[in-house]
Amino acid sequence: MPVARTPHHSWQVSTSKPVSYEVVLSPGLLDPSNPTLATAGVLQEGRPGRRLVVVDAAVHALHGARIGHYFTQQDVEHKVFVVDAHESVKSMETVFEIVAAMDAFGISRRREPVIAVGGGVLTDLVGLAASLYRRSTPYLRVPTTLIGMVDAGIGAKTGVNFGRHKNRLGTYHPSTVTLDDREFLATLSRRHLCNGLAEILKMAMVKDAVLFEQLETYGPRLIEERMQAAGAADGGVAADDVMARAIHSMLEELQPNLWENELQRLVDFGHSFSPMIEMAALPELLHGEAVCIDMAFSSVLAHRRGLLGRAALERILRVMDGLALPTWHPVCAPDLMARGLDDTVKHRDGKQLLPLPVGIGQACFVNDVSRRELDTALALLLDLGGGVGALAATSGYRGA
Repeated sequence: MPVARTPHHSWQVSTSKPVSYEVVLSPGLLDPSNPTLATAGVLQEGRPGRRLVVVDAAVHALHGARIGHYFTQQDVEHKVFVVDAHESVKSMETVFEIVAAMDAFGISRRREPVIAVGGGVLTDLVGLAASLYRRSTPYLRVPTTLIGMVDAGIGAKTGVNFGRHKNRLGTYHPSTVTLDDREFLATLSRRHLCNGLAEILKMAMVKDAVLFEQLETYGPRLIEERMQAAGAADGGVAADDVMARAIHSMLEELQPNLWENELQRLVDFGHSFSPMIEMAALPELLHGEAVCIDMAFSSVLAHRRGLLGRAALERILRVMDGLALPTWHPVCAPDLMARGLDDTVKHRDGKQLLPLPVGIGQACFVNDVSRRELDTALALLLDLGGGVGALAATSGYRGA
């Protein structure tokens, strides 16, 4: 009950809301005999009720018929709403389109969770719409990209861009469950696979040296196999193990700080300069590509500070190259990198809190990086060949 601080004039209300959600590696989601997707997130026993299924346009072109057939076979009344979800339309206008679809469908406030099927942009859009509709509506995430399965689709954040600012508007509204089915990756382009591997590499560099070694040894093969091989029995690399390690590391960091009350976060590695880089290069760079450029730059900063040996730095850059990820882009001018850090300082309450790798598999935070240090590190990154590799990769990606 509320506590009266002074009689009848001031009250203090204290409450807490338990948060629990699942992330599940769940193969065969669109198998008509598999009830997992139809029943996920249902709060009551019995029939799963109706479903509004919001699907990314690219995913719908590949899997729309299977999605419709699945819900028909599961005897679930449903409507598919298709959204052309990409970074350039990651805006409140698109959120309002999804809200309008929710309103037209007339979803029940608690019993009929919306299903989001698509990449990280789509799940962010649906998550924000669900958080706003009737102030909180449950939803499910079915990521169809690797970055969605290991990063964008497993946390609590939703968001859209505002002006030239990445994810400037958003809420904390985790889905009831995220269902990861690697089968979707079989139709994912090589470029988007590499994009997701960047976020796996992020966790490997600052938290999991074994995961780094897996990417170092098997990265190109994981791309070639489209993350489909379960392991040695398939004659391939254990994609499940790579994904499980990445997801576990990510959730281990997120769980105790889900609302970001503490702004010193390991998961921000690669996300100090990348928002500015990504938005300046839009639409040329994908999110993970911008993150990789940030990680390469941060690794050079760490090397110059004596936190990362030359051999380790070169090893990191080789792994990035093996994953077909860029380490530089023409927008990465000294002024832009400085502006990126200045904006990050505002985002982190006046401190840089810049994560830098300490060797491979560990990290520290620094708060005293100077403009001169930024300029010198950028020049060194170019000397190491970042510019040539990035330009070659970018030109090779066009149309992929």
